[in-house]
Amino acid sequence: MTAPDFIVAIPARYGASRLPGKPLRLIAGEPMVVHVARRALAAGARDVVVATDDERIAAALAGQPLRVCLTRADHASGTDRLAECADQLGWADDAIVVNLQGDEPFAPPEGIRAVAALLADGRAPMSTLATPIDDAEALFDPNVVKLVSDQAGLALYFSRAPIPWQRDRFARDRTGAVAGQALRHIGIYAYRAGFLRQFTRLPPGRLENLEALEQLRVLEAGHRIAVGLTPVPFPPGVDTEADLARANARAMEEN
Repeated sequence: MTAPDFIVAIPARYGASRLPGKPLRLIAGEPMVVHVARRALAAGARDVVVATDDERIAAALAGQPLRVCLTRADHASGTDRLAECADQLGWADDAIVVNLQGDEPFAPPEGIRAVAALLADGRAPMSTLATPIDDAEALFDPNVVKLVSDQAGLALYFSRAPIPWQRDRFARDRTGAVAGQALRHIGIYAYRAGFLRQFTRLPPGRLENLEALEQLRVLEAGHRIAVGLTPVPFPPGVDTEADLARANARAMEEN
């Protein structure tokens, strides 16, 4: 699948509750957000934009071959921040925008290209990626978002609960391997800039509020989300001090 022309937009908020100053925390001596931006550039994006409300993050990116979009500080989500950038930078409604989270320092370029290509095939106004879950610990972890899709690869639901529920298996045992019967959602998205703007104008949905999953707003409003399997492993992002320690260990191994 050939990747189309696309923009990568990286929301980067300084005030993370579990890992304060997250975009500027160091991995192998460099700010996390710099690592994320390099992954986007390696994917072949025609433009890489970091959306932030903090001058410290902008300063850390000085000299990098990308653009910084300074936004308001009162956005409820990274998606809202990107929508402001779409207007500031004048993105055409048909421009493909990949939303790459600012805490994904090991995002594979192949995965970034794949989510853009999936959006370009036109099945849905939004696309995302997933990967099989192999162990019950991840399946039952509410911090691991699961999803189910239909036979056409369109999302039916996202949840923090274990879905689909394996009735007979879990009646006997809820530990060990789960044989790839469930999918972990990877929090990378692609949409046209016009749909990005439309998304942020939709009112938050009941299911979105219950699960605290913003993508459910799209499904509740009657839109579809195309789901593809990541073509290569997509490591989890960095959200805690323990994650940061693992990221530094990985970076040392790769170097």
